[in-house]
Amino acid sequence: MTQDEPTRPIGPSTPPPSWVPPTVQAPPYRWAPPPPPAPPRAPRGRVPVWVWPVVCVLALGVGIIGGAIGGLVYEQVRDQPGTVSSGLAGVDTVTEAPLPAENGSIAAVAARLLPSTVQISAEYQGQDGGATGSGFVLDRQGHIVTNNHVVQDADENHGRIEVVDEDGNRYPADVVGRSSVYDLAVLFVPKARSLQPAALGSSQALRVGESVVAIGSPLGLSSTVTAGIVSALHRPVTTGSAGDDSSYINAVQTDAAINPGNSGGPLVNLRGQVVGVNSAIATTGGTIGGESGNIGVGFAIPIEQVRITADQILRTGEASYPVIGAKVKTGETGGNGAEIDSVMPGTPAEKGGLEKGDVIVAIDGDRVTDGIALIVAIRAHQPGDTVEFTVERDGKERTVSLTLGSETG
Repeated sequence: MTQDEPTRPIGPSTPPPSWVPPTVQAPPYRWAPPPPPAPPRAPRGRVPVWVWPVVCVLALGVGIIGGAIGGLVYEQVRDQPGTVSSGLAGVDTVTEAPLPAENGSIAAVAARLLPSTVQISAEYQGQDGGATGSGFVLDRQGHIVTNNHVVQDADENHGRIEVVDEDGNRYPADVVGRSSVYDLAVLFVPKARSLQPAALGSSQALRVGESVVAIGSPLGLSSTVTAGIVSALHRPVTTGSAGDDSSYINAVQTDAAINPGNSGGPLVNLRGQVVGVNSAIATTGGTIGGESGNIGVGFAIPIEQVRITADQILRTGEASYPVIGAKVKTGETGGNGAEIDSVMPGTPAEKGGLEKGDVIVAIDGDRVTDGIALIVAIRAHQPGDTVEFTVERDGKERTVSLTLGSETG
């Protein structure tokens, strides 16, 4: 903002009168036309009328150029390092199946998906490449989907992350955002925009016994293809350590060989569509996500959840998940429901009248067997959804409707 100029007169003061010699007359025998009248002079202290259109044109031009430059700067600042204000709607994903329904060929699936699958090398505890995993190309803008646990340490400690394509080309990657709750992360790799996006399918259309293909870099062996079947659907499992770092997955279970390094890679149907993100394996020790090898039980995050979380991350760099504001016991597997251990004040659980000791036995009519099943069932919804909980208290059942709250993670 400029300061106002000091007040001044509009025009100069009138000069004192002075003597002017008479004009010399022309000889009477020679006629001359009178001189043309002088153009009117603009009053001093005023801007000529013709200046205003020029100023307006210049101002308009400067405004347009400045707006364009400002818009570009704003987009670069806002969209770094890869967020998109309109989420998945603002990027070029693929949903059309690349192969016919009657394909049935694992070789055809591999040929289609290998160019869209990448290996991920991330710094871990200060060691370059200490964590390895897999991922797949989400869109033509350079976004890659992988597991949170593959890149978490590198992101928290500003370590280096690289993406390696099928041909061995290496690209630096930035984390757009990640969700420890859903064990998902989205990377931004501008130099990988030429890679072909994988087609996104539907896990809800899967049937138990249907053939699927897992692609990734198990044990650091890039571009590895394994095949199997869908062993189970809607399998509630948890990965990671106990507490806030745990990831609860309503998983697609498969017997396709999945090993450390497969994490983040695609699970694909025989039409060449991604139906899940390989995230965890069961081990003989009974843990999930361990370092032991494949024993024929692996778990993938359903693609529907991947879409939701990726959309949130692209929009804001963060992901949200639904909560009721109550803690439940997760160590017991009696199969009789999820017992509430505590209720936080001011939460949907308190507003709905839930109390410590209540046992939730169903959500929207679907049976809940334990605490993990309850958490997974809640997280299959979205914040703001209204959900019916069937609750047992003192041997009596009642139904409570709760509007789910929201947290970020």
